[in-house]
Amino acid sequence: MGTGIEYVRGDATTPLGKGPKVIAHVCNDLGGWGKGFVVALSRRWPEPERAYRQWHRERAKNDFGLGALQLVRVGRSLWIANMAGQHGMRTGSKGPPVRYGAIDAALEKAADRADELGASVHMPRIGCGLAGGRWELVEPLVRTRLAERGIRVTVYDHG
Repeated sequence: MGTGIEYVRGDATTPLGKGPKVIAHVCNDLGGWGKGFVVALSRRWPEPERAYRQWHRERAKNDFGLGALQLVRVGRSLWIANMAGQHGMRTGSKGPPVRYGAIDAALEKAADRADELGASVHMPRIGCGLAGGRWELVEPLVRTRLAERGIRVTVYDHG
């Protein structure tokens, strides 16, 4: 049985296919932006970083925090989903900063928005780079929250 997720080699910042698209990625809850997949996003569009930093800066007045989602429009039918699914950053001997529950909550919100937009969702293996997560734990969340709702999902492996 398939996972309902298409896996391709390529760059998640240049999503494949027709129609509206959401590029989803995981960011931290510290307001830090500058390593990992976000570097590729910032090379293509300034809006997601700018919006994320403002979202963090004004967090006392908004929903910023683990499990939150910020959707940023970067094209006529293209959005970036900033998903807060990482607590802090990896330092020393502390465990990985990935927070699977937060990724799950953010994916649920991303699914609602993708459904409203009639969009497919594109992503790298979210939470598995700098956040230190394991894809075998993230993939079921992606399948349950997105693919099983009928939302087309493409996961990009760079290279």
